[in-house]
Amino acid sequence: MSPPTPRLRRALLVLTTALAALLCALAPLPAAADGPADTDPADTARAAGDGGPADWTARPAGGGADRDARPYVYLEGTPGTALQDRLAVTNSGRAPLTVRLRGDGRAGAWIGFAADTVTVPARTRAEVPLALTVPPDAVPGDASGEVVADDGDEEIRVPVRVRIGGPTLAALTVEDVEISGGTIRYALVNRGNAMLEPRLAVRADGMFGTLLDRPERPLPLELAPGRRVERTEPWPDAPALDAVTVRLRVTAPGGARDEAEASATYLPVAPAVGGGLLVLGGLALLGSGAYRRRRTRRGDPEPPGAESADDRQPTTETRPLVKAGPLVKAGAES
Repeated sequence: MSPPTPRLRRALLVLTTALAALLCALAPLPAAADGPADTDPADTARAAGDGGPADWTARPAGGGADRDARPYVYLEGTPGTALQDRLAVTNSGRAPLTVRLRGDGRAGAWIGFAADTVTVPARTRAEVPLALTVPPDAVPGDASGEVVADDGDEEIRVPVRVRIGGPTLAALTVEDVEISGGTIRYALVNRGNAMLEPRLAVRADGMFGTLLDRPERPLPLELAPGRRVERTEPWPDAPALDAVTVRLRVTAPGGARDEAEASATYLPVAPAVGGGLLVLGGLALLGSGAYRRRRTRRGDPEPPGAESADDRQPTTETRPLVKAGPLVKAGAES
């Protein structure tokens, strides 16, 4: 195989440089770090609208003023018992209001109402009795749910908390830890039978020391038994070039504790690829030059099949002319 000509080498060098520049231009910019976006649905009082309806409300009964109202229905009992409470529906509008009531979630499925549909006159407050029956086979610990009041256009959700008597177990795990750019992703799972308020600590170590060390802090959620929540932890100053190990530690009241870790390598993709192409192009040029110099020093003969200049010149062959005479037929003499 003959070495590339000077023109071909120049073309290869230009093509390699263009590819490296194109890769650098197409490299994506670092994405902005995502903040924690997970919220606990149990902390949301209304399912539609930011402020909810302006002419009616639903909340646990009790307390004369709104500021004294209970934030949720809280009941305690043992398996098999029926617990009583009341829901207050206030119609501040000028027309009668009809709402439908239902339970939602684990504890919501245990709730029965004195009436599933309630009509409240204008500028009137009505209290609806409700009964929550704890199943006989319920596991001791905490259970949660919601009471949903719906008027056809808007709905209000009232949280329900139930403490079931008996031995409790606080168990919490952190799972599926992943590192993606400036974001750490993980999942929390309540493996026990008690309501948990988890706390999180984050640490990241690189090749030359600690890169991130966030002390333990409470997370803005309540984790019901059996519930799994996926969350993100922002890391806006993640390294551009390093091999890191991230460790997450979670705790909760009652002795719940767990740790998990994940590793990742940070490497600038575009500069690495572009530099690699340039190095390959340079090596190709050096190899071609060395090959030609070695052939020149050794005085290697021309490859087989090559013809010299003399061999390629046409030749003319001169032959003496022979004059044809009469044909004589040989025969026997008489």
